[in-house]
Amino acid sequence: MVSIEMVPTEAAGDTALLAELTDLVNQVYEVAEAGMWRDGASRTTTSELAGLITDGHVAVARDEDDRIVGAVCIQQLADGIGEFGMLVCAPAQRGAGIGSALVDFAERHCVDQGARTVQLELLVPRSWAHPVKEFLHGWYLRLGYVLERKGELEESYPHLVPLLATPCDFLIFHKLMR
Repeated sequence: MVSIEMVPTEAAGDTALLAELTDLVNQVYEVAEAGMWRDGASRTTTSELAGLITDGHVAVARDEDDRIVGAVCIQQLADGIGEFGMLVCAPAQRGAGIGSALVDFAERHCVDQGARTVQLELLVPRSWAHPVKEFLHGWYLRLGYVLERKGELEESYPHLVPLLATPCDFLIFHKLMR
């Protein structure tokens, strides 16, 4: 049983929370994107997460002991599109439904904010199959997401391109909300 809620904006100054979230995200992405980034590259920083929390974009899942077991970044884009990303679940909690609960929460939050469509982005190696990315691609399709287009990482995140260790495709999925 988990509870999920948006992190209050005033928590952006909570150094312990920021450190815990940063460690969780980087730990999960170290495996989820192994071989895709140059050595030493991290998925996020405490300052990036502080900014996301200040902007009201971070939700966390907590277990019955109030430990953080997952997180997701949620934001509104233009034209009735909401988006979630940086979806993580504590490795010891995988298979317990936390990821699905976080996606459900993110979708509901986007709709509550006026979104008619929810978007997610998936970075995948261009010339080889990454097992985690293959799993996620199939999982998102099963959740009702449809590949909208293949974008270029340079479009949205040009600062990340030099950190890539392998050429990647940037897949953008949409799900129409009812």
